[in-house]
Amino acid sequence: MTAGGGGSARTRWPLTAVLVTGPSMAPTLRHGDALLVRRGGRAIRPDDIVVAVFRSRPDLLVVKRAVRPADGGWWVRGDNEFVTDDSRVHGVADVWGRVVARYWPQPRRFSNRRL
Repeated sequence: MTAGGGGSARTRWPLTAVLVTGPSMAPTLRHGDALLVRRGGRAIRPDDIVVAVFRSRPDLLVVKRAVRPADGGWWVRGDNEFVTDDSRVHGVADVWGRVVARYWPQPRRFSNRRL
């Protein structure tokens, strides 16, 4: 997953564009989907789709589904049951922002309800 908007993933703007890479969130999200991510705003809830950083992999920004709070961060999982590069392997993640919409290729808003 890559972050856009001025070349820095850590921006001051409330919305940031990110690009999904890889299959871990299929079928909800696919490789190449472009997302809008909100920093701040309402608190993260279970089932939110989030952008996060694993404490064990601070160099890796990921898109995952928030499962439950854990150790001051979040336990996160991908929607693709065949890909396990989530908290089951990397442990607790710190949430960077919440995905609010996919704007390309098929615009769609997201809520905290499983799709």
